[in-house]
Amino acid sequence: MKHCLLDSSFIIDLLNEIAGGKAGAALGWLRRNSTAALWISPVTLAEVLEGADDPDAVKDYLRRYAWQGIHRVHADRVATAQRRAARRMGENDAWQAAIAEQMGAVLVGHDKAFKRLGARYEDHSQK
Repeated sequence: MKHCLLDSSFIIDLLNEIAGGKAGAALGWLRRNSTAALWISPVTLAEVLEGADDPDAVKDYLRRYAWQGIHRVHADRVATAQRRAARRMGENDAWQAAIAEQMGAVLVGHDKAFKRLGARYEDHSQK
């Protein structure tokens, strides 16, 4: 089974599509990956809630996804990756990449910073 960590860029697109009543790239990705195990992290939740008009409705919706917490092993991965990188990722992006890597999951979103992850990243806006 494919395991996916959903980045805030995916969730924001998804919520906008649902609110607008018009299927787009995010809903299309969900249909194409209907058997995948889907996860969110505290980073995803915080970034999405930051811009939410109705935080309680967003929290209710996001309960459908499995939860991946952040632990020491993730902090170690972030520190190592950032220290070794010729070009550092943004802090939240680095956390998302480390969480997905530790989970053995594909990171799903629409953020050019993740392209460097190669096969461990899926841009949901690309078919």
